[in-house]
Amino acid sequence: MENKKDITKEYTNGEVTVVWKPNTCIHSAICAKGLPQVFNPKNRPWINKDGASTQEIKDQIDKCPSGALSYYMNDDSNAGKVETEVETIVEISKNGPLLAYGNVTIKYPDGKTEQKNKVTAFCRCGHSNNKPFCDGSHRKENFVG
Repeated sequence: MENKKDITKEYTNGEVTVVWKPNTCIHSAICAKGLPQVFNPKNRPWINKDGASTQEIKDQIDKCPSGALSYYMNDDSNAGKVETEVETIVEISKNGPLLAYGNVTIKYPDGKTEQKNKVTAFCRCGHSNNKPFCDGSHRKENFVG
């Protein structure tokens, strides 16, 4: 497993804090298409925390297929923790990653484990530089499957 620097960036409007993990992002652009006044990759910073209401931001983040975007309420004592208490559902996305919805424990060959929740995107094309996770390489490689 390649060991990338684990980068996390946070943007807050005072009420909600948006958490972005760029190494997890598969560049589906669902955030930018759904709420472009907040998520615009052409701008710096690319997240405009004041571009929409807190509820609109939360609703859009909940649609992130990779889990690269998450949020926590600033007054929440469990800040940063996202837990899903549902069964795990696996979806095969057309020409894209395998999406696992729910709580997932990944066990690596060296014995290390990692907890994921909400949505986890696993590589199906074999070209990801962030295996076992998808990094969006399937688009560049024109993966069909």
